[in-house]
Amino acid sequence: MLKQYRLKDYRFRLVFYVVALTIIGIMVVGSAKPSVQNKQIAGLILGLIVMVGVSLIDYNFILKFSWIFYFINVALLAAIFVIGEKTKGARRWLKLGIRFQPSELGKILLVLFFAYYLSKNKDKLNNIRTLFCTLVLAAVPLLLIFKEPDLSTTIVTALIFASLLFIAGLSYKIVMGVLAVAVPSLVVVLTLVLQPGQKLLTGNQALRILGWLEPDKYPNIAYQQQNSIMAVGSGQLWGKGLNNTNIVSVKNGNFISEPQTDFIFSIVGEEMGFIGSVIIIVLLFLITIECLLVARRAKDMAGRLIASGIAALIGFQSFVNICVVTGLMPNTGLPLPFVSYGLTSLVTLFAGIGLVLNVGLQPRKYGQGD
Repeated sequence: MLKQYRLKDYRFRLVFYVVALTIIGIMVVGSAKPSVQNKQIAGLILGLIVMVGVSLIDYNFILKFSWIFYFINVALLAAIFVIGEKTKGARRWLKLGIRFQPSELGKILLVLFFAYYLSKNKDKLNNIRTLFCTLVLAAVPLLLIFKEPDLSTTIVTALIFASLLFIAGLSYKIVMGVLAVAVPSLVVVLTLVLQPGQKLLTGNQALRILGWLEPDKYPNIAYQQQNSIMAVGSGQLWGKGLNNTNIVSVKNGNFISEPQTDFIFSIVGEEMGFIGSVIIIVLLFLITIECLLVARRAKDMAGRLIASGIAALIGFQSFVNICVVTGLMPNTGLPLPFVSYGLTSLVTLFAGIGLVLNVGLQPRKYGQGD
């Protein structure tokens, strides 16, 4: 379980990027909602403990429990529909001694499971039977997350899974075939959603897409996103300053609900300006790149998939969150990694970084294959 590792193989640069980004996040969360800042600080401390602990445990030992992780993940996601807490029309939280969001933990558990499963089946991945079984295994948790409902987390989790399939060696022919069908289908769906009386999407999901495509026709739906865009633009180059009392501030006017979570980047744009926004984006980019560099030097396919999966999680989730805040995608509830308030998200992300660090502690030796 524990090995003798070389200190020089520990990715301190990755740790620095993660801690620096989290500290900036704590400052922004404190400005957005001061009452939860201490909880976010506690999340950083707990996250660091979890990260260091996980980084010293051989990931091959952890992968021995992959099937257990998979069934725990499915059980927790299913339990939401029985004992989950309903907030704003969605069931996404469980309270089992502590209150947490299973879908956030689920992303890490699915990376672990598919790192194990795909590495074991890499030589027959393009076999129809193996690929079908793989898709079924992914579909179960994805459907449970979708039914909460949590479309944004479903999309990000699906993108993580697709990335793992690609890294594991899925045929380019299959990838191009899927893209050839998916891209035109997306265009058709968006066209149909705009038609009067459409029944393809209903309820909140349809309204959010309509509010994004035609904000002038659906002001009550689009106001949150439009206010967010206004906040980001109002910060200009240097921003208005954290914890400012400016009466014309979008945040101070309470024009953005729950700014400490999904729309935290709008606070970054308003109070830290273009410079602060770029710093956040650069740090997220550097963390993603560091994870990919670890994946490149991993000693085996399982390690490569773990590091690539965490990179995909951070990269895709950051991309979707920032696109939503800046109006490039429909409004969806998704935290910005290491920046948004939320202990479940923060601690599980630190655990993911711990896994990447352990992969980095066991680099591939020269001439070593998979």
